Amino acid sequence: MPFGDLLEQVGSTGRFQILHVTLLCIPVLMMASHNLLQNFVAAVPSHYCSAHTNLSQTQLSPEEMLLITVPLDQAGKPQRCQRYVAPQWHLLAENGTSGSRELGDTDDGLDVNLQGCTDGWSYNMTAMTSTIISDWHLVCDLRSLKQMSQTVYMGGVLVGALVFGGLSDRYGRRILLLISNLLMAVAGTCAAFSPSFSLFCLFRFGCGMALSGLGLNTFSLIVEWIPTRVRTVVGTITGYCYTVGQLILAVIAYFIRDWRWLTLAVSLPFYVFFLFSWWFHESSRWLVLSNKSDQAIKNLKSVAKFNGRREEGEKIDIKMLQESMKKEMSCSQGSYSVLDLFRTPTMRTMTVCLSAVWLSTSFAYYGLAMDLQKFGVDIYLIQVIFGAVDIPAKVVITVSMSFIGRRPSQCGALIIAGITILINVLVPYDKQTVRTCLAVVGKGCLAASFNCCYLYSGELYPTIIRQNGMGWVSMMARIGAMVAPMVLLMGDYIPWLPGLIYGGAPILSGVAGIFLPETLGSPLPDTIQDVEDRGSGRKSKLSPKEAIILQDTQSNLLKQAA
Repeated sequence: MPFGDLLEQVGSTGRFQILHVTLLCIPVLMMASHNLLQNFVAAVPSHYCSAHTNLSQTQLSPEEMLLITVPLDQAGKPQRCQRYVAPQWHLLAENGTSGSRELGDTDDGLDVNLQGCTDGWSYNMTAMTSTIISDWHLVCDLRSLKQMSQTVYMGGVLVGALVFGGLSDRYGRRILLLISNLLMAVAGTCAAFSPSFSLFCLFRFGCGMALSGLGLNTFSLIVEWIPTRVRTVVGTITGYCYTVGQLILAVIAYFIRDWRWLTLAVSLPFYVFFLFSWWFHESSRWLVLSNKSDQAIKNLKSVAKFNGRREEGEKIDIKMLQESMKKEMSCSQGSYSVLDLFRTPTMRTMTVCLSAVWLSTSFAYYGLAMDLQKFGVDIYLIQVIFGAVDIPAKVVITVSMSFIGRRPSQCGALIIAGITILINVLVPYDKQTVRTCLAVVGKGCLAASFNCCYLYSGELYPTIIRQNGMGWVSMMARIGAMVAPMVLLMGDYIPWLPGLIYGGAPILSGVAGIFLPETLGSPLPDTIQDVEDRGSGRKSKLSPKEAIILQDTQSNLLKQAA
């Protein structure tokens, strides 16, 4: 009997599975809060140089001190990073014309000398009470540190995937999930109380690592305790939990305007998640493959008891369990590495194209999602819109993949996203509604591309090396997410360049995707030779039984796309 039948014997969709999946999905709601937290804790308030220290003894109003201290830029707003070397007292008498004063104006034929903000900055904190920008003065010469903090966080996500992925295969999903929850709670709490920017980045790196551990082990524990027939539905629910989490972040950030309290608010729930994670049962599949059959039987009997099937559970013994996992145990004996993704021509072309697709999707996605202030719209509103657009985007791409095909859906989503981003570069800044609409369409297409990536890549890579392939392209996505914030720095010198790069990358990868084979209705490859045969045009015929297995397996992969 296969393991699926063994799971049916103890109850595959009973009370245990309902409670198990529900408790595992709850933390997913808060994962988006940490992923997109930078939009709020690192929001840049309006700022300008503080007045000269000797002006504090005068009776001048703040408006008058600003007038004689800070010149205006070409847009008629106070300069952010320069002030007059000495107060321009004569401007008080010329108040009627001072509004048109700009950088470089002269007084009585003499050049006005300017200097940096030697006495610090003053911030307009009407929208928020504090951010890491205002607390640590990450402006002017230090403005690049804002993007650096997000890059460090994404670096933690990358390292966490490499570390927790290997550890979970060695020590189990449950213990790594516990560690990830605790690490997220502790690192997030420490980040909220960080006395310096460097410590803040260190703890955010820990949050990034924890996020990877949570995602990997949550997904594994869900799919390894539920039957094949409900994995698509459960996968869809899990995916939408992350989408809802984006909306929850906007609500929390709207009511908590202090960055320390906001960081603490999205971190404290993980202490609760850590406590109830002790209830989770370790995957019986992993226990058998790790030669811990006794514990696997104990877990299965516990599930049977919870589902009201005690008698059926008592019938399970070691022989029955090992017989059900015979195929999985034999498959686990093979040894393949990442190098096998590049050894043969078709595998090499496929991996290069998929790497470009994943990297550009993540690169452009976070380039849009992590710089909400540039659209000139209330950041709380646009966070809600950006989160909500994922819902129809996932529905449309799932239907498109099922009827049109994987390749045109993947390429179309990327090319449309790139075009909308490039058009946005040409739209004047004051056309906020148009800019926001284009950005929303682009973000939705990139979210759709992400969903297509999971299914398409899973169908392209052969069974014996599928996990290595998925791990490789996921690493490419995280590299793209790390690089995305740094590209924004180019906008300080060439304003249109970041938009050109963010828009050009998806278009180029969409073109590269054309060289990938179509997988709709095709058998899933089991070996590298199957992939090479498909690349050379040789096709294998399917028996009726194989067709049924293919349909079931592709249905399972849809859970990741949803």
